[in-house]
Formats: sequence, structure tokens, C-alpha cells
Amino acid sequence: KMTASCRDGKVCSDILASMKDKLPPLEEQLKASADYLNGSDQERDALDKSYNIQDSIQKELSTLEEQMIPAGYETPVPDDYADLPQLKGRATVEMLVRKPDGEPFDIEGKLFKEAKMKMIIDGYTAPVTSGNFIELVQKGFYDNMDVQRSDGFVVQTGDPKGDAVGYVAPPSKSVGAGKNGERLIPLETFIKGDKGPFYETTIEDEGRGGEATVLPFSSYGVMGWAREEYDANSGSSQFFWLLFDSDLTPAGKNVLDGRYPVFGYVVEGADFLSDTKEGDIIVSAKVTEGLENLVLPK
Repeated sequence: KMTASCRDGKVCSDILASMKDKLPPLEEQLKASADYLNGSDQERDALDKSYNIQDSIQKELSTLEEQMIPAGYETPVPDDYADLPQLKGRATVEMLVRKPDGEPFDIEGKLFKEAKMKMIIDGYTAPVTSGNFIELVQKGFYDNMDVQRSDGFVVQTGDPKGDAVGYVAPPSKSVGAGKNGERLIPLETFIKGDKGPFYETTIEDEGRGGEATVLPFSSYGVMGWAREEYDANSGSSQFFWLLFDSDLTPAGKNVLDGRYPVFGYVVEGADFLSDTKEGDIIVSAKVTEGLENLVLPK
């Protein structure tokens, strides 16, 4: 039944078969990690192997999901936002982060001279937010920018040096500019069951608090667009990675879903976020796939 809704049934069948083949080794490594002494090298090795298998399955699942989206599908966006960049599909961004003093990243005792992360940016769920981000990445806006917040809850960046707190550019007619000339983008929320996102209001403003968003804050390294707490349309260029904890930020029951848009997630290197601190430097951010899905205003 699942393959019948795919663009290419054989591709989906192969992905499902591959995922199925990975489940026994995953179960074996998880069982092995439980059998070894807590904190031992053997436990760490078994957990590393299980994480690698999980990462592989996650990537295949992402491809499977995209296969189930009809070819040529575009999430509907009101004409009011035609003067803002939009992402008509997905794109991949790779980011390199280093510490300013040359110190290594310490990830559970393993040292790395730099952090490499790969992110999927989802224009199907948040076309305006994603388009804004991809355009800024392509312009080099985030290159050599500091991480400005790391508090155990989120890691945040995107505030340029100077008076402006976002990207300065000609504003959208519908949303306008910030006080220092920042190009602002509307709050974008896509709820399950809807045909497309709604804009400029929170989920509570719409009287729909408690309903599930299409892409929730439900994983470590999920990416959200930052804004001022009491102004839905104050986002510009700042974004954050959520350091998800199921106890502190349960999916669907936290203060983020429906109030801040999710526009992407880390698929490789999310562990580096645990040792990413204020002052660490984004050496480079590059669009490696999907740039052709970016539509710029005419």
C-alpha cells in the first residue's frame, strides 16, 4: 500500500527492504550495549554502532517521505508573500563550526577539531521560512558568524554585528521592516490536516491550541525560527537548534509548537550541538543540494 503512493514504487520497495534489513543489527547492538558494564568501552562501541544504524535508517526514512510527495507538488503560499524568497521543496545545508581558541569539541570524551553538521531544510512544511534561510545561506550571511546563545535549551545564531538584529534588505509589503531596516518574515504555521500553512498568527491566536503541527519540535537538533516573544512577525535571520529533551520539551506539549516555525532538522552531526558554546564560529554554511528549489522574488 505504501509503495503505491510513491513516485517510484521500486525506489520505495528498495528503501523499505533496506530499512527492514537494518533492524536486526540495530536490535543486536542495543542488546549488546545493555549487556556490557555501564560506561565501558564495549558499551560505547555498541552504542556508536547502534547510532550509526539509526542515522542510516533516518536518512532512508527522509527519502521515503519525499518519494510519497507527488512530483511537482508545491505547498500553497498566499500571494501576499510573493515578494519574499520561497523554497519549493527541500534543500540540504552543510555547516562547519570551530571554536575561536582552537580548542576541540568534546563529544562524550572524543575530541574533534571542528564540528560538521548536515541539515535538511523543509520547504514543504515552511516554504517562506525555509526560502529565507536558504537565500541567506547562499549569500554567505552566516559565514564567520558567532553562536550567540547556548543555554542547554537551544543553540542560537543569526544576529549580525551592528545595530540591526537581522538581515537588512528591502522589506516585504505585507510584513514590513524592523526598526533598523531588517527584512521581516511572517510567522508560518502548518497544522496537520490543513492544505497549507497559515501566517502572522500563533496557534493560540487561531483558537487551535493543542493541535499537532506537521513538523513539531520533537527531535534533538530540530531547527526553529527565532522572533520576539510578543510579535509574531518579528523574525528576520535568527534561528535556533533545539536541544530536545523529552522531559523538558515533550512533543506537542511544549511552548514552542505552533508559536515558532520548524523549518529543518540536523541529519548528521547533531551531537556537536552539545558542546557548541557562545562565541563558537560558523566558519561556513553552504547549500549542497536543492538550490534549484529556491524561488526568489521577481
